[in-house]
Amino acid sequence: MVIPAQKVQELTIAHSPDTDDAFMFYGLHAGKVPTAGVKVNQVMKDIQTLNQEALQGLYEVSAISFAAYPRVRGLYKLLCCGSSMGEDYGPMVVAPPGTTREDLKNLTVAIPGLETSAYLTMRLWQPDLKVVSVPFDQIVEQVLSGKVGAGLIIHESQLTYAQEGLTKIVDLGVWWQEETGLPLPLGGNAVRKDLGEEMMQKAANLFKSSVVYALEHRSEALAYAMSFARDMDLATADKFVSMYVSDLTVDCGERGREAVRVFFQKAYEQGIYDELIVPEFVL
Repeated sequence: MVIPAQKVQELTIAHSPDTDDAFMFYGLHAGKVPTAGVKVNQVMKDIQTLNQEALQGLYEVSAISFAAYPRVRGLYKLLCCGSSMGEDYGPMVVAPPGTTREDLKNLTVAIPGLETSAYLTMRLWQPDLKVVSVPFDQIVEQVLSGKVGAGLIIHESQLTYAQEGLTKIVDLGVWWQEETGLPLPLGGNAVRKDLGEEMMQKAANLFKSSVVYALEHRSEALAYAMSFARDMDLATADKFVSMYVSDLTVDCGERGREAVRVFFQKAYEQGIYDELIVPEFVL
């Protein structure tokens, strides 16, 4: 009697080609964590593209900006694992020396995307600024060249802007912590609801295992992540990973979930959202 082979389930996990995301995914990429018979496919695209593709439910699991969640919540739930949260640090508004917060009202600010959490946070901090979307890795250059008056920077530019000759007007993660006492929710991971509860939980466990493996085997995971480091040296890349892969990344817990709830509540109170968004998590 021939026993038919067990059907292999497949999951596509999409994430950005950023150092922290690559670090988190290393355990799965390298086959270092058991997948319980699930074939895991990897897709890497910039976060703004992933935010847009999540509207179509293109991938079973996808990195998204928390600010993009309200538009995809009919299709996805949030995972408690894999979040990037700024603990008293985060995206920054930078400009040439001498620029003040008051000056921003008369300037154009380059932002990394309309659906990014960085932009939503900036709107909470200072509404109604004139903005233009620019690829995140070109924002500093746009400010230095005078094409825009200021820039909202994310990723490694947070560590290198001063070397480029720019000054910080605000660290939005510091501002948010002072306002709420909570970490600033920036990037998360979402799993498609149509997988069903069992498969959503399995996907959550797989991703968490990958993050835990990376943290427990930091040097090898960092070596892999360095291939996505965009000219960062090892020390800078290590510092960047430390900022956005933390205990809150392994499991954001009740404090992290509260941060996301308050993020959406503040946006509703300021009239950015027409309704109060209540996030759903896979617990």
